[in-house]
Amino acid sequence: MCIGLPMQVIGLQGDTALCRYRGGDTLVDLLLVGAQPVGTWVLVFLDTAREVLSEEKARQIADALEAMHLIMGQHPIEQSQIDDLFADLVGREPPLPEFLLS
Repeated sequence: MCIGLPMQVIGLQGDTALCRYRGGDTLVDLLLVGAQPVGTWVLVFLDTAREVLSEEKARQIADALEAMHLIMGQHPIEQSQIDDLFADLVGREPPLPEFLLS
């Protein structure tokens, strides 16, 4: 399985960019999305940017990844911790379909 990571461009180097996610820096190929200015958020799969993201979308993806990290961890977690990471879905209108509520 390949999971896309939201990364922020922090430096440019030709057709690649130095990007940051969770404090780690990675050299990312920009050929599929074109040159991007410093500060841009991109969705990265296997060190290749596949999509340009808004800051809000990047945060939502990072929150979902953090929820997955918490769920897979060894420590007990509270439902509120997960709800906080999916604030855009909790109490939203229209409500989630019944099969997604359980």
